[in-house]
Amino acid sequence: MITPLDIQNKEFKRGLRGYKEDEVDEFLDQVMVDYEKLYKENMELKDKVERASQQMDQYKNIEETLKNTLVVAQNAAEEVRANATKQADLIVKDAESRGKEIIEKANREVDKVKQEYEEIKKHMQIFKTRYKTLLQSQIDAVLEACDEISGEK
Repeated sequence: MITPLDIQNKEFKRGLRGYKEDEVDEFLDQVMVDYEKLYKENMELKDKVERASQQMDQYKNIEETLKNTLVVAQNAAEEVRANATKQADLIVKDAESRGKEIIEKANREVDKVKQEYEEIKKHMQIFKTRYKTLLQSQIDAVLEACDEISGEK
């Protein structure tokens, strides 16, 4: 590629019927100025394109990282959800088990109280029967004594 310096340093050979040297030099100076502007602009645009390409690569890397992070976060959320569900199931099963144990214990205590009640009831019946028998024997003894006393008179 021709540089502005190449244009500036270009020398032409002189011929018999050549162009006017001043006009050629003036035109070449104008071409050189315009070409230099274009050359610089082209270099700047190449730099911009390179920076934009680097930024695009960087954004693509960030995008890929974000996608991976999102996937990891989704997997972690699913794992947390699964663990929470398992833990909730264990808590429910434990609560049900404890509830059954409490009910069974209460039923055993109810049975024990019923047995004690029946035992007390039997003792009460025996006591009543004995007391009744005792009272009846006392009444009989009193009546007998009354009969003896009335019979003696």
